[in-house]
Amino acid sequence: MRNLIAFYLRFRIFLVFAILQAVALYTYFSYSEFPRLQALTTAASVNAGLLKTRNDITKHFNLSSTNKQLQWENIRLRERLKQSLYQIDRGRITIEDTTFKRQYIYIAGTVINNTYDKRDNYMTIDIGSADGVERNDGVFSSRGVVGIIHATSEHYSVVKTVLTKNINVDVMLEDGGAFGLLKWDGLDPRRGQITGISNDMVVKKWTKVVTRGGSGIFPRGILVGRVESKKFIEGKPLWDITVRFSEDFRSIQHVYVVKNLMQEELQQLQQQIPADQEEEEM
Repeated sequence: MRNLIAFYLRFRIFLVFAILQAVALYTYFSYSEFPRLQALTTAASVNAGLLKTRNDITKHFNLSSTNKQLQWENIRLRERLKQSLYQIDRGRITIEDTTFKRQYIYIAGTVINNTYDKRDNYMTIDIGSADGVERNDGVFSSRGVVGIIHATSEHYSVVKTVLTKNINVDVMLEDGGAFGLLKWDGLDPRRGQITGISNDMVVKKWTKVVTRGGSGIFPRGILVGRVESKKFIEGKPLWDITVRFSEDFRSIQHVYVVKNLMQEELQQLQQQIPADQEEEEM
């Protein structure tokens, strides 16, 4: 008790000043609107800054799981598109909507290794046969076509991208429907070529190039890129069309594998098409 009294006597002037200062500040902020608003605004700004910092930190650590969640949501939406279905009742007229059945399924994957500066380029993704991936399945991203599954193990797959010399993806021009094959000349990973389109067809610059779906590997309508330029092929009635890829293979991170549930039936039927006699003679 004696020590408490001694402490009070020693600091009595400061304690009285502190009490009077607290009373003055309380009165000032209670009865004056402007400083009260300023204090609330400052506190809100500090809290907002702290919350933003916390959100930036947690967002960085949750980025991978967020991307996976978005991929699964995209899969669910794609599987509802008509391009992923085939029509069952084509000749029946009813009041209800036409019946459809699933034709394509999608599997989300992440790129773990990738090349783009070689003559033949491949990438490795983190899904394999255990996930249902098979050789010759199609691969695309949210931006556009990527390539075709070349080989699989239980948990990984190697993708032959469109940046290879011997890949043929059947594509078409969205404006007009002219179709041909996508090629790559090994020069620029941002650009490819289309062969097989007659030069009497109208080809407009920046027309969208999409998958045709003829091989059954990709559904019809997946984006490939846009027409950047065209020129005549000497001695042939064809266009040499340059396509600007919609996907940037130098920074690709996430992909989808697409499986055609009717691919085997389509291949068996197309194998019955007789070969051209002139080609056999050559």
